[in-house]
Amino acid sequence: MARRAAGADAHGDEDAAAADAAGSDEPHVPIGGPYDGPLRARLDALRELVGLSRTRLDGKALAEAGRVLDEAAARQQLSAQHTVVAIAGATGSGKSTLFNALAGVPISETGLRRPTTSAPISLSWSEGAAGLLDRLAIPGRLRRRPLAGGTGDEALQGLVLVDLPDHDSALTVHRQQVDRVLALVDAVVWVVDPEKYADAALHERYLRPLAGHAEVTFVVLNQIDRLPGDAADLVLDDLRRLLDEDGMALGEHGEPGATVLALSALTGENVGELRELLGRFVQERTAAHRRISADVDAAARRLRSEYVAYGRSGLGERARADFGARLAGAVGAAAVGEEAERQWRRNAGRACGTPWLRLWRWYERVRDGGSLPQTPQPAEEELTARQRVEQAVRTVADEAAHGLPAPWAQAVREAAVRGAAGLPEALDELAVELGTPKARPPRPAWWPAAVLAQVSMTLLQIFGGLWLVGQIVGVVEPGLLPPVLVMVGGIIGGPLVEWACAAAAKGPARRYGQDAERSLREAAAECGRAMVLDPVAAELMRYREVREQYTTVARR
Repeated sequence: MARRAAGADAHGDEDAAAADAAGSDEPHVPIGGPYDGPLRARLDALRELVGLSRTRLDGKALAEAGRVLDEAAARQQLSAQHTVVAIAGATGSGKSTLFNALAGVPISETGLRRPTTSAPISLSWSEGAAGLLDRLAIPGRLRRRPLAGGTGDEALQGLVLVDLPDHDSALTVHRQQVDRVLALVDAVVWVVDPEKYADAALHERYLRPLAGHAEVTFVVLNQIDRLPGDAADLVLDDLRRLLDEDGMALGEHGEPGATVLALSALTGENVGELRELLGRFVQERTAAHRRISADVDAAARRLRSEYVAYGRSGLGERARADFGARLAGAVGAAAVGEEAERQWRRNAGRACGTPWLRLWRWYERVRDGGSLPQTPQPAEEELTARQRVEQAVRTVADEAAHGLPAPWAQAVREAAVRGAAGLPEALDELAVELGTPKARPPRPAWWPAAVLAQVSMTLLQIFGGLWLVGQIVGVVEPGLLPPVLVMVGGIIGGPLVEWACAAAAKGPARRYGQDAERSLREAAAECGRAMVLDPVAAELMRYREVREQYTTVARR
């Protein structure tokens, strides 16, 4: 008889309560330090990943990762010398019979009444597992030892076996207990029978989702004593096929993966082989690390769509340049440059033009109200300046977010929109400050000489005219040709000087206009960079940080 089972049967509730207390007071052996090696780096990266993503991802996406971190921390504080293995199976699969066969004595109730196991029952081959069993919420009255006064098989020292209720039980509470314990144990032995080994509920609800936990999974085909001849081998081959379809790697030919074998718990056939496999598995003392590592793998797979881009993301130089060009177009940089060039030419015309032409232009300004005619701007053109800025922001945000996972793409777009809140007003201020031409553009070095030449031509015209008048009134000696030549020289020379000045002014005027346009373009680009591109770049940098952390998490 099992020690605790016998005590509970002989003395009833009183002794059960005492067993409860005794089980709860049993000491446990802590790991005594953090996880080491790659697993520690992956857990640290996962913790950093969750911290960086809390404001970008919703709680549901990070819930599983948080649970893995919590369970890893909880398991770290408990005994590293024990391996908790659950025995799970469907109704009538014989898992309780196998549990008793491994124990060597009847501990878990078996029989025709279903379900026979109503709560998890544990079997510990050594002391120090109390903390692990407390974590599984197994009460003291359901904690067993294999032999009264002894520790049982030496090869199984450190093994904590847990018999679970049926995973397909008609009672919801039983299924909930199975799901809860399976999330906490270090390994699991799935017991299937020839009738229900292909049950969809088992494969779709458990084996397929837990395919990544193959290294801590045993799949046992029980009740082979009911199969005639070679039928057991055929059923076992079909079971392996189903497991392969579930994506579960099989540990054959020395490769890591699930252990699959056939046995009969009732007759004891191959039970010794399972006991030996469990003994080696427990003595390796790596089951807890493997389980946590598999949990991290599962969390990484669930988070893949949240962190892995499907294209090249980020802002290239071309995208930045295009954004600056769109802002320059919205602020009218090209028009400002053209106006500056025209103003330079007008100023040159005032300084180098003939006085008669300047007089005529003055008369036109007075006649038109004292100002030069302005080209009217269409109303719809003025109204679309803000729309151009908004379009430029949307375009650069879409380019930056291209290929990013949905949460990070949304974060990039939101950063761009937040930064662009005051961008149109800031660009308007730049247009007023830099877009208004200077009252007196800078003059080239040849300008005084051109002005002197034009004054000389004007003086020649006046001198020739006075000379002719003097001849007419008889003040000077008559001679028509000299004064006419002087006057004609001044009349022809004035426009020639003006034409030469206009030709010479083209280059400086163009450069002046280009400088004005470039200044406004650079100022608009700088404003857009500070208000939009920098926040977007910060979001992209945060994404790259979490992507690096995710790469560490996903790399086993």
